[in-house]
Amino acid sequence: TMTIHNENHIVEVHVRSGVYSSDTIFDYSRGYIATKLLSQKACFIMKINKDYIPELHEIGRLAFERKTMKKLYSPKNVWVQFQSGNSVFGNFKDWLFYGRPIEQLCAGLPLYQ
Repeated sequence: TMTIHNENHIVEVHVRSGVYSSDTIFDYSRGYIATKLLSQKACFIMKINKDYIPELHEIGRLAFERKTMKKLYSPKNVWVQFQSGNSVFGNFKDWLFYGRPIEQLCAGLPLYQ
């Protein structure tokens, strides 16, 4: 499911698929995406790259196309592969930088940037 909060410039995406379940927040006001993989009990954060990530105003249209046409006619399919690296637990400074929505998603989990 996808929820778009235009007033806060945030998109929430929830995927429920057994071991592949995840929760993702696109925070356009801060410029970051955070994904919590439920099976890994970890949170991955990356900077929004506007060359690959659709703008907030495009996401609703792309979702509508996907739902009604069953095929996404856009070059902006987003696939991300994370590589294991050093993790940190978010501290006060990180949460000020990433913002409250990402803190709520990732608090208490290892962060991979």
